[in-house]
Amino acid sequence: MQSNLTESQWNDFERLGFVKLGRIDQEHLRKLQDRIDAIMRGEAEIDYDQLLMQLESENSAYHNLGGQTLGFKGASPNYRKIQNLEIDPDFLEYLRHPLFEAICRRVYGEDIPIAVFRAMFFNKPPKIGSILPWHQDRWSDISPDPQITVWTAMDPATVENGCLKIIPESHRHGLINPTQPSGFLNQAQAALICTPARTLHLELEPGEVVLLHNYLLHSSDPNRSAQSRRAFSVCYMQACTLKDGQPVNFSPAFQTA
Repeated sequence: MQSNLTESQWNDFERLGFVKLGRIDQEHLRKLQDRIDAIMRGEAEIDYDQLLMQLESENSAYHNLGGQTLGFKGASPNYRKIQNLEIDPDFLEYLRHPLFEAICRRVYGEDIPIAVFRAMFFNKPPKIGSILPWHQDRWSDISPDPQITVWTAMDPATVENGCLKIIPESHRHGLINPTQPSGFLNQAQAALICTPARTLHLELEPGEVVLLHNYLLHSSDPNRSAQSRRAFSVCYMQACTLKDGQPVNFSPAFQTA
């Protein structure tokens, strides 16, 4: 990948709410793929008690998902989410890529320490990957809101296996459902705003990376294919961000320049 975005790319990001960043090399991609497979098998030398882990539901129903709680849930390729991956050296090295630091500097400022809000593995296992309803990535218990997420495809992301669906330019409207703690739209809002004509399927090749504004509306469908849809998502924020009005020692990503 490049070391910084061009002004044209920044203009696209500011206008559309997303921009593609290129692809990581196959060796690095394979390293991340092998590492997450080892973590799901329970074979990684990592403190599983620090990982938030959630298994996928068997019937692709979002409301039937199990809890996302600390600790290993057994060897399975069907984990839906694994969070707190900044404690893993391979994923930590990747999320500190110079391009991602340059993006954070542009968004948050040169002299602002940057932290990780969440470094998360997303997975839609073959045939059972569940739906994700329309939402914006914001959380009412932290302030100020994080602004950017870097999303890396670890498998092909296609319409058939539940790639991200986005509403370009929707970030420009601010928070759409501010009373919802996690940014989810209600049914009426989703029906009005997230129409097929406005929806873009964000298909990606393995190793392809995209920068997303956190207010960009997005969702995804179930995985109806035999191909998994794995991804690594990192949300960056100011290290001074408060949780429930109190300072928190969030995991550092980048110190001041």
